Amino acid sequence: MAAAALPSISSPSSSASSPNIHPSQTGARAHSPSFFTVRSYGTLKRRQPNSHKAVPGGIKILCAATKPAKSPAEEEWKVKRELLLQKKVRSVEVKEALRLQKENNFVILDVRPEAEFKEGHAPGAINVQIYRLIKEWTAWDIARRAAFAFFGIFSGTEENPEFIQTVDSKLGKDAKIIVACSAGGTMKPSQNLPQGQQSRSLIAAYLLVLNGYKNVFHLEGGLYTWFKEGLPAEAEEE
Repeated sequence: MAAAALPSISSPSSSASSPNIHPSQTGARAHSPSFFTVRSYGTLKRRQPNSHKAVPGGIKILCAATKPAKSPAEEEWKVKRELLLQKKVRSVEVKEALRLQKENNFVILDVRPEAEFKEGHAPGAINVQIYRLIKEWTAWDIARRAAFAFFGIFSGTEENPEFIQTVDSKLGKDAKIIVACSAGGTMKPSQNLPQGQQSRSLIAAYLLVLNGYKNVFHLEGGLYTWFKEGLPAEAEEE
């Protein structure tokens, strides 16, 4: 491990508006377009989404991309927040998180993409990315790639289906965990955000408590604040 320079990391306000952020990070429902081709005798029409009925007018559906069923990570933020509060998931500031790590054997679970983690992270942190680059080539995945490409993004992400399994193998359900991402998000209500603000770390915390983890904390302000305040950081050499 080598000492890290301050990582180049966008501020929370700018990261939330980036089109490369997964829709569920900002509290928005995923509405990726379904791409399909239809043929009509004389007129081109659009098939209604999720409809398997015969379409009038002599239209033939040649292919369709069907969105998979909603995963727990795609649940509405209001539902996630209610469970996090019910399970007493606590948000801690960065200096408190450092103290808990040093004095109380808490583990910082960094859920950012692996590349971001390697650029700079808290010493001793464990990386399990909650989102990964799209890997499969189903019709739905191709449609999602096309949707990202529309915005000039050729490295779109998807939920990591092995997130909980990997955390189980690295930590276990008895571990004391502080979940961290770049911006952090918040469960605290404000005038502009009465439900707080969703983030990757809060989604990860939700998945953890949903799967039986009991000692889950959340890093308020995220690693952006950690690096900004000059707390210890290290990078991995290539």
